[in-house]
Amino acid sequence: MNQNMELIFASERGDIDAVKQLLENGADVALKDADGRTALMAATQKNQLAVVKLLLIAGSDVNARDITQLTPFICSGANGFHEILSEMLHYGADLNSVNRFGGTALLPSSEKGYLKTVQRCLEAGIPVNHANNLGWSALLESVILGNGGRLYSMIIELLVKAGADGNLPDRDGKSSLQHSKELKHEKVVQILTNEYVEQNEIINKAKALYLDDKYEEAISEMNQAIETEPNNLDLYFYKGYSLQELKRYEEALEEYKKALDLNPNDLDYYFYTANCLRLMKKPEEALAEYDKACELDSIETFYRYHKSNYLRELGRHEEAVAEMDKLLALQPHRYDFSFHKANSLRSLGKHEAAIEAIENAIANDPTNPLYQLHKNQSLELLNKQLESQGGNR
Repeated sequence: MNQNMELIFASERGDIDAVKQLLENGADVALKDADGRTALMAATQKNQLAVVKLLLIAGSDVNARDITQLTPFICSGANGFHEILSEMLHYGADLNSVNRFGGTALLPSSEKGYLKTVQRCLEAGIPVNHANNLGWSALLESVILGNGGRLYSMIIELLVKAGADGNLPDRDGKSSLQHSKELKHEKVVQILTNEYVEQNEIINKAKALYLDDKYEEAISEMNQAIETEPNNLDLYFYKGYSLQELKRYEEALEEYKKALDLNPNDLDYYFYTANCLRLMKKPEEALAEYDKACELDSIETFYRYHKSNYLRELGRHEEAVAEMDKLLALQPHRYDFSFHKANSLRSLGKHEAAIEAIENAIANDPTNPLYQLHKNQSLELLNKQLESQGGNR
């Protein structure tokens, strides 16, 4: 193994001493592996902040694309690694760059509920009303794929304040406002129509402190408020989320569990516990939290969708496909569900099944060129697979 490949592997595992030595020895930060990953991409994927900083100083390109057309900058946004994203903003990050689905760093962070990442993207000036190849803007993503709860409401507030258009239609002709009304997300409707006013001054203060990165102050305020309002579940969210930002994950989890003890049916909190466990690198426990929410509300797609997202991140595509099938049984018209299913099937080498899945997306959104492109790519992969099988006989 040459030192350039060693640099990629050392960066991925966060071995900062090895990275320093390899850089001093002249390892090339621009070299890519078979997947088109530079050392910077490898470090970004594993959230190795200290290594990322070293590689940036050494001249790594934050806009270098891998074989899936993903860049380290967009990758940091898609995974909610806002500390890495913030560093990359100082090293020539292309704010208008998009992934293979046509989304900027703002879109996946809005979809997945990465509040601080959304804030950093907006502060940097990433276009707020850009739509991806599915026809969704960041606001549409956060409304359609969110649950209208505490976290997503804050994200939607940030997007609206940044100029997000609540009347911008998707490919079905529906706006964020129309979607939120259909989903019965009343708080979101009020935010989109500029009618929402938070009556609790403590909550307003907590929001402001959190967005100003004053996490310790926010925690202190919440501690005092909880003493007088111990049954106010919102307080536990702001305290827990501030603890998360300080990487005090065990304490954050404890706050979320206190809220669930008060109201086990507040499904919003299972999303917070799952996300916290993901940060703690406890995948099985995180998946179990998603399952609890799915069991409590079997007709709700939000928790199952985010569980499937996480399974894809873990590379567990068989399980992700099983979850997508459950989602499609609930909402067979959802072209995005069929699209994600097709991508997982392609990753598994099941190209015939991937073509069938993408054809369902085409049936529900026939004019979208993205689906035709993916069908053609899957047909090419299927033909290569059949030729290979024929040659091995």
